[in-house]
Amino acid sequence: QVQLVESGGGLVQAGGSLRLSCAASGRAFSSYAMGWFRQAPGKEREFVAGIWWGGSTTYYADSVKGRFTISRDIAKNTVYLQMNSLKSEDTPVYYCAADRFGTGSADGRFGSWGQGTQVTVSS
Repeated sequence: QVQLVESGGGLVQAGGSLRLSCAASGRAFSSYAMGWFRQAPGKEREFVAGIWWGGSTTYYADSVKGRFTISRDIAKNTVYLQMNSLKSEDTPVYYCAADRFGTGSADGRFGSWGQGTQVTVSS
């Protein structure tokens, strides 16, 4: 089991940037695929980006392609989500998740979740 703690959320103007971090604890972190999801009030949680444990394969929702970048630092047990050119629709709570057996794609079985970090984009 992996424990996850997100940070880096906050208030930013449209067009700005933020970098979210997800610190993981657990000896097997390097073997987990990782993902970022987001959820707005009253809406279902949606996949944003994912990365395979080896770091060479990444996945993105169409809505964030070209603007967001997911990366991981195995030595620091941390996954990052660099968000550029932010829009008002990028506003919701962002969650980090871990998938023990998957590749980081949207249809993976993400069994471990962080508590979330709020991102607010003002127009």
